[in-house]
Amino acid sequence: MIGIAAVSILLVGPLLLGLAGLIPSLRSREREIPTSSAWNSKLILLSALLYTLAFNLIFFVQEIFLVLPKALLPGVRPTLFHNNHAWEGEHPLTHLFQGTGALATFLIGVACLLLLRRGAGRSAPIRLFLVWVAYCGLFMALPQVVIGALNPGNDVGMAMDYLQLSAAAKTAAALLALVAMPVLALLLTRPLLTLAAHQGEISSAGARTRFIFQVATLPALLGIALILPFRIPRELLEVVLLPVLVTVIGIAWIQAGAWRVRTAQANGSTSNLRIVVPMGAAVLILLVFQFVLRPGIGFF
Repeated sequence: MIGIAAVSILLVGPLLLGLAGLIPSLRSREREIPTSSAWNSKLILLSALLYTLAFNLIFFVQEIFLVLPKALLPGVRPTLFHNNHAWEGEHPLTHLFQGTGALATFLIGVACLLLLRRGAGRSAPIRLFLVWVAYCGLFMALPQVVIGALNPGNDVGMAMDYLQLSAAAKTAAALLALVAMPVLALLLTRPLLTLAAHQGEISSAGARTRFIFQVATLPALLGIALILPFRIPRELLEVVLLPVLVTVIGIAWIQAGAWRVRTAQANGSTSNLRIVVPMGAAVLILLVFQFVLRPGIGFF
């Protein structure tokens, strides 16, 4: 059941939604107001860098909240790495605390989503960063619920087993997480569309689809490549799988549903887009990950 629901929601759903917007857009293209088709390379690069920052910061938060609760347990000695954590010693609560990382990232994602809905982020870069933090927080956590319902060795799966959830309860949690994914992704579409500098950039279904591809889809795909150096060395599957999974699951819905948001108001500006600060921050975090966290920091 979970497998069928996952394929329906994560693959078939965005495909059908995208087609539902594509067909009317093709029929009405002749009646659309012409819009600029120029690509804003600075916006694409800025968004890719901010996505990279958000992903790695959220991953770090996840690992911190996996380590800190364990550090409070007697006889447990956790170690934090740049792409993982480990611990020595055992305690009955260690399996429960395998779920605290996903819980922390989910709460951060919800908090940022609420801030966006309240109008936070007057400047376009800050608003875009909040979008990516919300996105990474939500879509780094929700897939773990689905995987945990199927795999008891997964972090959330361990917490589910500690809580003695029945098979039916695990299935219900997985289905709830799957249903939440498109809902939350579509809620992030409007804040992304408001980053347009001119209303003409998002005035039609086709224009909105193009703008979302420029501000979100392409940068997130580029961000996957930028994220990989933060995660090596580790097994290739572990290095690549998480960034790809987090990126594809939500972005597919955001891209597919862009045409539906007819009331978004352009409120972005290209005059305050600065690449130097996010690029410097990304380099700094990479150095911290590789030279400070990679050897491991013990919490004893």
